[in-house]
Amino acid sequence: MHESLKDIEGFKISYNEKSKRIINIQIDEQIIERLIFPFKKFDITALEYKPFTRFTIAKSLNDIASGKLGDLINSILRNRNTGCIIIGPKESLSKIDQTFLVKLSTAISYLIGNPNHDSMAGKYYARFYVKHEDSSDSYLRKAYINMDLHTDGTYVKEKTDWLLMSKLEEKNVQGGETTLLHLDDWEHLEELFKDEVGKKNFTWGSPKSKNINYKVEHPVFSEDEKGRAQISYIDQFPEPKNMEQGLFLQKLSDTLEESKKKIIIPLSVGSSIVANNYFWLHGRKPFKENKNLSRELLRIRGSFFNN
Repeated sequence: MHESLKDIEGFKISYNEKSKRIINIQIDEQIIERLIFPFKKFDITALEYKPFTRFTIAKSLNDIASGKLGDLINSILRNRNTGCIIIGPKESLSKIDQTFLVKLSTAISYLIGNPNHDSMAGKYYARFYVKHEDSSDSYLRKAYINMDLHTDGTYVKEKTDWLLMSKLEEKNVQGGETTLLHLDDWEHLEELFKDEVGKKNFTWGSPKSKNINYKVEHPVFSEDEKGRAQISYIDQFPEPKNMEQGLFLQKLSDTLEESKKKIIIPLSVGSSIVANNYFWLHGRKPFKENKNLSRELLRIRGSFFNN
């Protein structure tokens, strides 16, 4: 294992069994117990209304990790060869409820950067259910449809460097696994990254539920400081202006979904996936139909701290 991936006391660090690009961080029970007291200092309302309290609980988490967790997470997320972590309690514990998980997700996020305001929820995070019946205008809540691979923040002005997705609860669930694809593993990257169509501006809108009253323009592909491909794409929101753009998006969508390098991961309740949003795409497999199906998720996305 890489030198920087040594265990921190109370945190077990390992490669994910599906891919060495994904790093597992399992939190021991005694760490969870030590977090309960500092987390109880602030209720959810305080975290929502007083942004500085979020830094306080982030520091509590990092202090309990001997001051090392923030550096570790940032080094993984900014490393092109990895860029993704799955973090959560080692075991399912009765002491952990959804309020605790919101606070834990908040603390992790504020070790990474500043979360964006989530217009859908009107706060720095969004919580939403996936259930049997749905009348929304987004794939997000449609249980029985494959959510194709995409990145977040395609339709907003804010930078979206990273995203965190936490599973707060689920009942009567089969299927619905998370799908992930690292951009460098995608078989058609070189071909489509070279296509000039993908480097020209596309218009990106969003449905009413997102509460965004503007459209943005940006290409599908950009380059990082080393000239490597970065992607900003979701299938539902681009508004192609011509045949050239429409056919490019069709090929992009088809080749992403057909990729043999897609990683399928079942996420346990209480765990979070945190990924670099420039070179990891994510999606979700359909659920098996069940009238009592229920899953609650939390989403936070934002920009890295500059330092």
